[in-house]
Amino acid sequence: MSVDESGLRKRLAELTLEEKVHLLSGADFWSLRPIPRIGLRKVVLSDGPSGIRGTAWDERSTSLLFPSPTALAATWDPEAAERVGRLNGAQARDKGVHVQLAPTINLHRTPLGGRHFENYSEDPLLTARIGVGFVKGVQSAGVAATVKHFVGNDSETDRMSYDATIDDATLDAVYMRPFEDAVKAGAWAVMAAYNRVNGTTMTENKALLTDVLKERWGFDGVLMSDWTAIRSTAASANAGMDLEMPGMPGNAWRDRLVEAVSGAEVAEELIDDKVLRILRLAARVGALEGFPEPAPVTTPPDAPAQLRALAARACVLLRNEGGALPLNVPRRLALIGPNAVRFSAQGGGSAHVNPEHVVSPVDGLRRALGGDTELTVHAGVYPHERLAALPLDMAADPETGEPGVRLEFIDADGAILDSEHREAARFLFFEGVPEGTAQIVVRTRVTPAADGVHTFAVAGVGEYDVRVADAAATVNLALAGGDPVEAMMRPPEHRVEVELAAGRAVPVELRRAYRAGSFLTAFGIGYHAPHLPEDEELAAAVEAARAADVAVVIVGTNDDVESEGFDRTTLALPGRQDELVSAVAAANPRTVVVVNAGAPVLMPWRDEVAAVLWAWLPGQEGGDAIADVLTGAAEPGGRLPTTFPVSEDGILSPTPGEDGTLPYAEGAAIGYRHYAPEQVAYPFGHGLGYTAWEYESLTVVDGTAEVTVRNTGDRPGREVVQCYASSDAVPLRLAGFAVAEAAAGERVTVRVPLDERLPGGCAVRAGRSIADLRLTA
Repeated sequence: MSVDESGLRKRLAELTLEEKVHLLSGADFWSLRPIPRIGLRKVVLSDGPSGIRGTAWDERSTSLLFPSPTALAATWDPEAAERVGRLNGAQARDKGVHVQLAPTINLHRTPLGGRHFENYSEDPLLTARIGVGFVKGVQSAGVAATVKHFVGNDSETDRMSYDATIDDATLDAVYMRPFEDAVKAGAWAVMAAYNRVNGTTMTENKALLTDVLKERWGFDGVLMSDWTAIRSTAASANAGMDLEMPGMPGNAWRDRLVEAVSGAEVAEELIDDKVLRILRLAARVGALEGFPEPAPVTTPPDAPAQLRALAARACVLLRNEGGALPLNVPRRLALIGPNAVRFSAQGGGSAHVNPEHVVSPVDGLRRALGGDTELTVHAGVYPHERLAALPLDMAADPETGEPGVRLEFIDADGAILDSEHREAARFLFFEGVPEGTAQIVVRTRVTPAADGVHTFAVAGVGEYDVRVADAAATVNLALAGGDPVEAMMRPPEHRVEVELAAGRAVPVELRRAYRAGSFLTAFGIGYHAPHLPEDEELAAAVEAARAADVAVVIVGTNDDVESEGFDRTTLALPGRQDELVSAVAAANPRTVVVVNAGAPVLMPWRDEVAAVLWAWLPGQEGGDAIADVLTGAAEPGGRLPTTFPVSEDGILSPTPGEDGTLPYAEGAAIGYRHYAPEQVAYPFGHGLGYTAWEYESLTVVDGTAEVTVRNTGDRPGREVVQCYASSDAVPLRLAGFAVAEAAAGERVTVRVPLDERLPGGCAVRAGRSIADLRLTA
């Protein structure tokens, strides 16, 4: 989007050095400083890749919860990515947000990466094309997209300090490729990562920030830091950073940067360029008077239906023996598994949003199957490390009687500074705690639904007094790791078990000590109702499966496992889930497994079951989407955007060495380029669908492949036509892809734009996955 540069320079000339420099650090956690006398309004930023959270991280500010970015990539559809981006942009406009901190376009270097649900793929071309579609969609709504985290930020272990050592050819062809394409497509913002690359921390890496990003690629937008990633003054300013986030005491820029300019450590011309970029961004998003406002956009009423359709389209049918899916309506269906009753709609970390609702698989299947099917539900096993949040339907505010809790901020003398009703049991504060607060208190009255031993928990870092009925405890909980996001997503927990009677309300109170200036405060109340011991629960689930016509087992991960702030230590499903699947499959040959996870897991039972459906972390409408696919109301149109290995043998490590270095010694050989065929459970690009396809012809003309396919099945279908290229000098790699849709028996020809970086003399092959290539040209 072009901007009147003379108008920007006129405003620049009106600013003092102090005003210019102070504009380059955040005003607070989520916004930039306004300067009304030059017409500059406050510019508001927000996470994230799974939806627009806004500036408040609580249940009173709900957002659409989208399927995880890996699910979006599984559509292999840049046009779908653009629609998703536009819907994100509409949400941002409704919330007064000007800059979305997304997309995340780092790569799946290793399946152990804890944040891979938030990234798209292991392949740079697929990542680039989905990312570009998302950027175009967001910015079509007048909102800036922020491509992140530039660059080499592909692991979470020691992410703020590790040194990714990457050779120049690999860095250019693999890890920087998605960023280059997004920038050349017009991205208005880029976020620099915490980590180092080849010895230099990214916020001081002039060779990559200025020489490559700004000069070689021509980036004219704002280069911002990840939150607290700037740790120097002159070095980061001279390297090319434009914006320090967030604004907080102890910022490395602000007055220190004024001094650096006055002392000739940083040229004022550099400051002027940074300010022009901030003003250009403000003009693009409608925050600078005298420049055109973006056209009005708002969230459409059919947004939930769009999310449901997207989640269904992203589902990948990995296995389907004997046409087990779609289901014929069974008389008795056993729904089993921990993720059936405690569904993972999203991953953890800064991508987290608070949706207005989440449709569970139980609710989705009950609606889809109707009253003619007897549906039984069993967790089967208990793999979660932490308790679920206290359900609000059993909690009442002691002041008003409304469902929820009473939250109070108390000073050192015991006076209440503020009191509010909240419909939540978990709380997170970056800002907004009243000045003088010494304690935060949560009070509620809980009415149990059953007699027995009820388990409550306080979860969070800090000092707590907890009381449930007559049971009380004082605890000081500390975090083993140093990443602040881990305090949000994997906090330490202290449990209290209390014998309670059904229908008799008891008081529950939690007091947390609070210290002014805390960077982040996160805590909550967990709960588990009376339940069978795990061995008995597993046995009950197996008996339910034996008595049913069909068993649907929903297993997967959770935000104890997949989150920003830490990597996974294993690809195995948590707890005894593998044991559960094998036991259910032995009891009922018509066992369908749905995997609810954002990144690969091991599936040692995959050949024991009739069908395996990969559902990702499917967002707020996930339960209905899964039911749509299981019953055949929707086609499982997804294809794997990352390779699923057979075992952990030979996978790359996300963990730096003792010297803090993380060598990318494999070069470009990540993902499908890394594994031997016998190491692969399901290959890159794999997905079955509910129909069959014949590949009839392939021609390549002027950089475009034309592929003719025919739907040979008996129902409409969606096929992702994939093209791969290789030569004596180039190992087989993805070269292009396109979506084909056809009615039963219909023949269609799709045009597949091939990667413009392919060298001449390559053989092009087309097919259904990298392991199922049927035509060559």
